[in-house]
Amino acid sequence: MKKNLLNPHANGGAGLPFGTAPAPRLPRLATGDLINLSDLTRKEFLALLDLAADLKVHPGRYRDLLSGCGLAMIFEKPSLRTRVTFDVAMQEMGGHAVFLDFSDSPLGEREDIVDVARNLELWMDAIVARTFEHESIELLAQASAVPVINGLSDFSHPCQALADFLTLREEFEDFDGLKLAYVGDGNNTLHSLLEAAALAGISMGVATPAGYEPDAALVARVHQIAKRSGAHIEIGNRTATAVKGASAVYTDTWASMGQEAESTQRARDFAGFQVNEELMKKARPGARFMHCLPAHRGQEVAVGVIDSPVSVVYRQAENRLHAQKAILAALILGNVKERETPKPLSKSL
Repeated sequence: MKKNLLNPHANGGAGLPFGTAPAPRLPRLATGDLINLSDLTRKEFLALLDLAADLKVHPGRYRDLLSGCGLAMIFEKPSLRTRVTFDVAMQEMGGHAVFLDFSDSPLGEREDIVDVARNLELWMDAIVARTFEHESIELLAQASAVPVINGLSDFSHPCQALADFLTLREEFEDFDGLKLAYVGDGNNTLHSLLEAAALAGISMGVATPAGYEPDAALVARVHQIAKRSGAHIEIGNRTATAVKGASAVYTDTWASMGQEAESTQRARDFAGFQVNEELMKKARPGARFMHCLPAHRGQEVAVGVIDSPVSVVYRQAENRLHAQKAILAALILGNVKERETPKPLSKSL
């Protein structure tokens, strides 16, 4: 099933028209999986963005790239964008996807995660998992000889952030002088956006209510990456400070999946953290509005913002397809994983 890693057009079937510039080389990711964006180097991150951009503009170049390859899709949570875009991504590159519904029986409950991984690697070329517990994805990756992709966990959402930074680069051409603001919950989406900002070398301002800050260990890791890339990351509790001078303002739902019981308390705690017209005025003129969706109009964002011309939420959704194509191509065709004896699992699965 494996193909030419450096030149996708040597694999046949996706020949370039005469005079067309060659596609970017497929980045080879040293990690073998995509669990968190901070596992990537800056060079790998930017190379994935380059590949995603080319996949978007020239899809015909890659229509047979993953011919004969299969993707297993493990989903514990409901999904629109992640499920559809991974499935379509495989189809449009000549592969196929198999959906595995784990909503009634979480990963590891009916069968050990090691056994799930060892079985799927016999038939499939990669696995994407959308789970409640981040540890489940880590264990799956540890046990599997094929690449594992984090389609969302309670800790991070790397595929979303990669698509978001593809959107930012489309809107502003490059990352020079760019500031991204985030207002809201210190959740999985914010974690991955912070990692992406540090890798891209941009400025990022964050405002969360007290007690809802992002994970401290992740923030420390992000600051280390930022020192090398030149990024400037500022995290606090003041929306005006976070948004000042921002080219784009991002928010997410106040209560993520699994936090529905906290909705009433969170609504009180997040009062004053809505992205509305008044807050957008504190950003740069023409600043874009971003949201990973699903959105709750009238809560974390005002209707007059999300449905306005400055909103790029549907471009973000569109770019999920192209970002995930890049991830799939790089990991499946450049699989660097080797079998290791799994460490004892930390819980009975």
